[in-house]
Amino acid sequence: MVNIVYLGNDGRMKSALGFLPGYAVRMARNYKEVEASCQSFTGQSHNLVFLERHSKQEDLTAISYIKKNVPGTYIILISPALDINERAVYLSAGVNDTINDSASISDIHEKVTFVDEHADQLFADVIVQKRLFQFHIPLWKRLFDIVFSLTALIVLSPVFVITAIAIRLESPGKVLYKSKRVGANYKIFDFLKFRSMRPDADAHLKDFARLNQYATDSEEMHQMSSEEGFEALVMHPDTPILIGDDGMVLADEFERQREAERKAAFVKLENDPRITRVGRFIRKYSIDELPQLINILKGDMSVVGNRPLPLYEAEKLTSDDSIDRFIAPAGLTGLWQVMKRGDSGRLSPEERKQLDITYGQTYSFALDCKILLKTITAFIQKENV
Repeated sequence: MVNIVYLGNDGRMKSALGFLPGYAVRMARNYKEVEASCQSFTGQSHNLVFLERHSKQEDLTAISYIKKNVPGTYIILISPALDINERAVYLSAGVNDTINDSASISDIHEKVTFVDEHADQLFADVIVQKRLFQFHIPLWKRLFDIVFSLTALIVLSPVFVITAIAIRLESPGKVLYKSKRVGANYKIFDFLKFRSMRPDADAHLKDFARLNQYATDSEEMHQMSSEEGFEALVMHPDTPILIGDDGMVLADEFERQREAERKAAFVKLENDPRITRVGRFIRKYSIDELPQLINILKGDMSVVGNRPLPLYEAEKLTSDDSIDRFIAPAGLTGLWQVMKRGDSGRLSPEERKQLDITYGQTYSFALDCKILLKTITAFIQKENV
């Protein structure tokens, strides 16, 4: 349901909006009252603001303020016909649509109904933006992270030294492995680990795709030529066909391909041949994860949270049903690491995603302590991954 706020002084427009059945409509005298009105609405509804046009500078100030302070607001400008330059100015400022100031009640109702019925599409970008930037790590969690990581770095400093020497003696290359990872709010940072693989490991990832635990068997999607597509339309007129730049494809085949790609979003290899002997040892005892204490101290991560994902995994988890995993802190250990690991760590992609979302929605000091205690029992990994 769309909640409506009207910013203006036109008595006819106020009356027309007041006749809209089933919608909550509030009047505002200035943009600060628009903010207060939008924030007073409860539930998961979207905010729709009808903004009566005045002077350009006054309007742009109001639009800028509303967009900044009430993310996710859809703005319709009430105005006589705009020329192309005026339209460009208002659209770039943040106006989403326009309606003529002489519009009838039925025209206004039709506009509101359209926005309401297509809210998932019209509000998609601003909803994602609002979610991305609303997470802030609580003070208790940040203080715990600083104390924990600093203490651990001091106590484990001998382990750091011994591990670094062992890695350099076995193979050339850097001791620390640095990769780009995606954490809370889709923030990208340099993720640190002790190197446990050959120096050229990333270049050979595609060579071992068959070992991915989360991979699914899928065939390459068949792109039909124009002749094949039109023949399919004649033979099977009820079969939906999608047309793109590369040709045509059956709709059900396209959906199967998308589902296969979604299930393969996570990458985890069994008996990875790129791992060195020292690497296998430090992985077995999770020593390779210790440099992430530096990430925690810097604020990139938390002790407990959702594992930060490589870019190639995170880019496949941007849909509405996945994004909530990124409104929680990235962590050294987390919920899915300590649950259901008895079956050789074979969590399905959906199970793993749901556990991440569950943590993001329910994390607390008590839950973090519980996960840390369970991490101790799961410290020595039994599977060779």
